[in-house]
Amino acid sequence: MTVVEKPPHTRELSRWTTRRWLRLGVTVAMSVLVLLGATGAWALERTASISDNLVDVKSPALMTSIRLESALLNQETGIRGYGLTGTPDFLDPYRQGLRQQKVYTKKLSDLLKGNPARLRDLKVVEDRVETWQAQIARPVAASPTGRPSPLATANADRGRKAFDATRAAMATQQERLRADRASARADLSATMRLRNWIFTAIAAVIVALAVIVSEALRRGVTGPLERIGADARTIAEGDFRHPITRTGPADLRRLGDEIESMRRRLVRALDFSEEARLRLDEQSADLKRSNAELEQFAYVASHDLQEPLRKVSSFTQLLQRRYGGQLDERADQYIEFAVDGANRMQTLINDLLDFSRVGRVHNTHQSVDLNTVMKRTLTAISVSIEESGAVITRDELPTLVADSTQMGMLWQNLIGNAIKFRHPGETPVIHISAEQDGDFWRFAVTDNGIGIAPEYAEKVFVIFQRLHTKDRYQGSGIGLAMCKKIVEFHGGTIAVDLTHTEGTRIVFTLASRPTGPGEQDELIPQAVTR
Repeated sequence: MTVVEKPPHTRELSRWTTRRWLRLGVTVAMSVLVLLGATGAWALERTASISDNLVDVKSPALMTSIRLESALLNQETGIRGYGLTGTPDFLDPYRQGLRQQKVYTKKLSDLLKGNPARLRDLKVVEDRVETWQAQIARPVAASPTGRPSPLATANADRGRKAFDATRAAMATQQERLRADRASARADLSATMRLRNWIFTAIAAVIVALAVIVSEALRRGVTGPLERIGADARTIAEGDFRHPITRTGPADLRRLGDEIESMRRRLVRALDFSEEARLRLDEQSADLKRSNAELEQFAYVASHDLQEPLRKVSSFTQLLQRRYGGQLDERADQYIEFAVDGANRMQTLINDLLDFSRVGRVHNTHQSVDLNTVMKRTLTAISVSIEESGAVITRDELPTLVADSTQMGMLWQNLIGNAIKFRHPGETPVIHISAEQDGDFWRFAVTDNGIGIAPEYAEKVFVIFQRLHTKDRYQGSGIGLAMCKKIVEFHGGTIAVDLTHTEGTRIVFTLASRPTGPGEQDELIPQAVTR
């Protein structure tokens, strides 16, 4: 296979990150915008400069020249009228014209600063005016009033020629000023057109930059991110074999590589999890089968042991009645031990048989009034209640969908334990409470007995676990384990309430309707901390 190697500049560009591309794009865009801004500023400044020169210099200079010409005409008219008539009133326009001449000449000189050619034109006009005034105007104005001036008559032709020269100089000046103003107007129009084109170009460049930046971001950033996002969504929807597409700048490709690596790890973890789940399912099936076999074995073993055990118990009791007192004291003690052991073994087997039947034999869920079950239970253990003098109180109990026989076994074990584990010489006081908690009912059996130490709060629910010797308290150690099995079979939980220190409080929950065991593990804690 032939490997095509990329040129060096292509390899270099492929290593560029999003930040580097963005920095380059921003730099280029800012440089172009600064250049365009400088060009636009120059165009604006040029337009303003030409406009200001036209408005503040060219047009005022032409108008001032026209006013200067008008002031000179007033002087010529006044001098000519005074020279022909000698009337002093004709000197007023002349003197006013002189004053205006000074003002307009000064203003025109100020306006034409920096324009040597127009200043020369103004100097020609001033020289022609001075020649006319020196030869004609001032001598005629100095003539006596009341009669025509002989000087005006004698120099009429000469004065006309001198003033015509002045007027010609003024006309030349004004023509050139008009030309200057027209040129300024043309420059202004051209500059404004150039300005408009520049700003149109700036707008076009900005639009082009926006399009280029948008397209570059789409291709270099948003596009690759969208593709990575689409691949990630495909994976999130369950297609864990779908690869991540590597595209875009170097950092986005690295991101794609990291996500791809994560996907591969996830695939490996899922494969391992699936294998573990399959193994767990197999082990769970084996465990269920083993539990079923153990329960069947416990039932069969306990059931089959009943007959030989009854024989052992019957014959040992018969031996005790017939030969008691006929043998020595040690033989009587041995016979008593045999009878007691046989009786305890029979009790243990019966309890184990009842334990194995929970959930297997008794499984008739129906509407059960727990008040009725409680009355039946109290009747069954009435002998223990009368012997101990126990005081039993209870709340109104609900009606649940449950197994009536198992509910009786539950109450009998809990109340029987409360009576059994009492303080010597003290009357047991037992209270059964019930309150609804959503879809569950929370029950508590509270007594004033010897209590359960916190370290044994979970141990007491394990089958065959005893906290006391058989000499002190009779029992097989199955009672609370059977209660736990019944409660969990009805979808509830059971625990010792360690916040109750004056005796024992067993709390448990039962569903209003049947549910699977273990679904409500969080309704009550397994061991409530002090």
